[in-house]
Amino acid sequence: MAGGGDHPGANKRKREAAGRPKAPSKGPGPGPGDAAKRKKTYDAPAAKPKPQPVTAKEKRVASKEMSESRKMKRKPNYNLEKELAVLWEKMRCRDVSKENRSKLVTEALRKMDGKYFEIAGSHVTARVLQTCVKWCSQPERDAVFVALQPHLLHLSRKKYAVFLVKKLIKLATKKQLALFISSLHGHVASLLRHTIGAAVVDCAFHQATPPQKRSLLLELYSTELQLFKDLTEQKSCSLLETISKLGLQKSSVLQYMTTVIQPLLEKGIVEYSIVHTVILEYLTIADKTSALDVIRQLIPHLTQGSSVVDGDELSGVAEVPTKSKAKKKRSSEPLLIRIMQTREGLKIGLACLKHGSAKDRKKIIKSLKWQTMKLALGDYGCLFLACLLSIVDDTKLVTKVVIDELTKQLKELIFDKNGRRPLLQLLHPLCSRYLTPTDLNCLKYSVPSLVSKDEASESATKVNLDSKLDDVADKEHGGSEDTLVASDSKKDPFKRRQELLVKSELFEVLIEICIENVGELLRTNFGKDVLYEVAVGGKNNVLEGVTDRIHVLHNAIASDAARPRTEDVEHAFDNYHSSRVIRKMILDCPAFAATLWKKALKGKCKSFADGFSSKVVAAYLESRDSKVKDLARSEVQPLIDGGILKIPEHKAAEKK
Repeated sequence: MAGGGDHPGANKRKREAAGRPKAPSKGPGPGPGDAAKRKKTYDAPAAKPKPQPVTAKEKRVASKEMSESRKMKRKPNYNLEKELAVLWEKMRCRDVSKENRSKLVTEALRKMDGKYFEIAGSHVTARVLQTCVKWCSQPERDAVFVALQPHLLHLSRKKYAVFLVKKLIKLATKKQLALFISSLHGHVASLLRHTIGAAVVDCAFHQATPPQKRSLLLELYSTELQLFKDLTEQKSCSLLETISKLGLQKSSVLQYMTTVIQPLLEKGIVEYSIVHTVILEYLTIADKTSALDVIRQLIPHLTQGSSVVDGDELSGVAEVPTKSKAKKKRSSEPLLIRIMQTREGLKIGLACLKHGSAKDRKKIIKSLKWQTMKLALGDYGCLFLACLLSIVDDTKLVTKVVIDELTKQLKELIFDKNGRRPLLQLLHPLCSRYLTPTDLNCLKYSVPSLVSKDEASESATKVNLDSKLDDVADKEHGGSEDTLVASDSKKDPFKRRQELLVKSELFEVLIEICIENVGELLRTNFGKDVLYEVAVGGKNNVLEGVTDRIHVLHNAIASDAARPRTEDVEHAFDNYHSSRVIRKMILDCPAFAATLWKKALKGKCKSFADGFSSKVVAAYLESRDSKVKDLARSEVQPLIDGGILKIPEHKAAEKK
């Protein structure tokens, strides 16, 4: 019975599955002819797909057709995307003319008109729209901005649309930028915590005017400043001045800023300039515990590679293989390398270096392996390296990671404006001849709560003294004599310099390069500084143990100066740079003065009594060393008495 009961149900399911109508329970059944007709009408559609794809080509075509049909159902603008992709491939080529590109851009924008928001969210068409914004005319760009303005905050959080928003910000007019920044009011903190949206806030921060930057920053200081827009209209940008002027409670500001900064540290959103500025302001009011906590959380992020949204544009010209390699290489760089593009990033790095523990400093140094040259050649990276060489006690690790890499490309560093600074820091620390007052202030930056009051006042006094000495640094051959100190540094600064210069054998390579390239170094603006410091033995005679090699360098300089004057090469005494550096060597190094006199000047002073060379001859009588004066007095004094040689006015006044 059970089997008989199941049979009709099975037939019913078969009929329904086959799409046939239900058979009547009574009445005459269909004839064989009718059944054949029904079977034919049903099987006729199924007869088409009978020829199954056999070859690989047929299978690819069938697969492509199926994929196309699915995409058309899933994407309402699929046909438009295909058309735009064809136009994009043409407009982004390098060899396309401006007129043709303009026509292609106009045609693409016409097709996208009214659908900008939907197109901006697609990973394909977002690139097309970005390229159009880059190459279109200003009226066309204005139309795109007006259409997308209500949706810019929403698009700022989208993975692909964020690049379009950044492009619109960079190419925006002053009025458009002001509109976008005003639309950010109340959303700065939330957008900054978003891993994608933070890039948009930082881009707007870079393009903004100082008042607009203040309005963005002040929202991150207090809830009141976020709610009431009128309070942000002030001239001061400093957090301490803002607290005093607006009468805010320091504890509430500190608490609010902690809620803003903590998520950024947890998510690793620490590579942007606006974040650096906020953290630095936070450290000015934070207590010792809070400041140390922020620094300890920063160090792991700085010593690891960054995986955030990078690249200013996804579109443009066709990518070359070298570009993709560069992107991969850049993503493997430690974040510390990437933040050394701004002064705020430098200060963040210096705070971690100075106030971190010895283990933290080791982490930072190890993360710089194979990256030292990038730092050394950068405007702010070279200052970070100079600080590192001045405060880290583990000279063996510094030699292994930093000094050894610098030694391999030492010649390039000596002739580079920034690359020479770490070397000069070892030879003459914090000299105001080679560092501007702004650079000195950056190097001496420290967190107020992590420095004792005595040290802070002493540091401030020395910074002011440095700025005053900077004007007379070239006249007085001294300079700043201060040294940088870390929170727990114990090694004597002079001993540290000796270990990094002499024991590491850096000096051997340095003096060899100076001897081989003495003529070029004398006559270049940047190379002459390194040559001078090596020739005089460095500050406090740090190269005291290698005087024999220094004498060899003295002979090389004197030999170059002893060459006769020719039209091909400018004489060392007649060149602007070399005449001044040789004069300084005569004043500061009696041994060099004696060597130069014997090889190049004895009996020839009259021929060098005019022009730049007269400064070299007169330097012998300006020297503080009596032996140097006695060498030249008999030959130089008659030239002065006869009016052939003129000594500087201030020296003449001193003699009177």
